Amino acid sequence: MDSQVMTTLALSILISAALGSGMMAGLFCAFSNFVMRALSKLPPTMAIEAMQSINLAIVRPAFLIVFLGTGVACALAFGLGWQHLSKDTLVYVSAGGAIYALGGIAVTIAFNVPLNNRLAAVDPESKGGANMWQVYLAKWTRWNHVRSIATIFSTILLILAVLHAKGSA
Repeated sequence: MDSQVMTTLALSILISAALGSGMMAGLFCAFSNFVMRALSKLPPTMAIEAMQSINLAIVRPAFLIVFLGTGVACALAFGLGWQHLSKDTLVYVSAGGAIYALGGIAVTIAFNVPLNNRLAAVDPESKGGANMWQVYLAKWTRWNHVRSIATIFSTILLILAVLHAKGSA
């Protein structure tokens, strides 16, 4: 493939990564700032049932494509851009991609998903359910704040990579 085509392809994938990271930042920030606060005002039974429903509804192709696809797009942008983008651009790409992978994907897999699985196993009507909800609310939200901040930084770095790539093209 011609160098210009590869540069255009790498840049297109990089733009997709920046958009995906921004979409995830928006989702995570909405949960941290609105959804979890609203659920914290409900009785535990209702809050558990609502979050259990949300956790079932979110695992759909549209979410997974953006969530995991952004990590893939970061890796592809770096891989394709290795020979076709400037070293400075690649620094932004690699930093943005690493922050997304660690702060977005790894935190989700290591912390939020296991908490979701524990909440899924709880009977909302039980005393244990009410106790679990308080633990879940604090821990899940704390880790979601980490995901929010990480994906905001990732988005900024990926946008800087796009701007830098466009400026040096």
